[in-house]
Amino acid sequence: MKKVLTLAVLSALGASSVFAGQGDLLARFRVINVDPDTKVDHTLSTLDVDADNQTVPELDFTYMVTDHIGAELILATSRHKVSSKLGDLGKVSALPPTVTLQYHFNPEGQIRPYVGAGVNYTRFYNVGLSTPLGDLTVDQNSWGPALQLGTDVAINKDWFVNADVKKIYMKTDVKGTSGAIAGANLGTLKLNPWVFGIGIGTKF
Repeated sequence: MKKVLTLAVLSALGASSVFAGQGDLLARFRVINVDPDTKVDHTLSTLDVDADNQTVPELDFTYMVTDHIGAELILATSRHKVSSKLGDLGKVSALPPTVTLQYHFNPEGQIRPYVGAGVNYTRFYNVGLSTPLGDLTVDQNSWGPALQLGTDVAINKDWFVNADVKKIYMKTDVKGTSGAIAGANLGTLKLNPWVFGIGIGTKF
């Protein structure tokens, strides 16, 4: 029994150095659920416009500026179905590369939580939206803040699992391009999704 306890303690101590320190790079692959917290105004509000959630892959890289401070680049894209009282309006894709500055707690521990805040640039593309009254378009560019909370848990000296939650603020103006609504400004669509992720990572 003493030998078993000793091995467990030594194993825990060995795991204490698995996480990155100053100058290291973390890479994570997550599966994320992008769940829009949709808000609309003007005509879009009257039509009760909403967007669905999607599950997609995500890749991110964190450079450790110090043992506690990291800068993360988050890369993912998702395509959302947009619905209304008139029925399905079609789909639109969002590509929101996001940069956050993180504070990592317990840098030498086996469980290493972190918090982060930063900014996202969202590119809306592959727009396929229409109503019975005409086709729709959206502004392609959006800037907004991003908030983050997560934790890394060591598997061994090279690999760890990750759980992460983000709030990303993104919005776009919606306009009519044809038919009876040609040129009409129909309002602002705020997606502002919650992003829930789980994945695996390593360090370089």
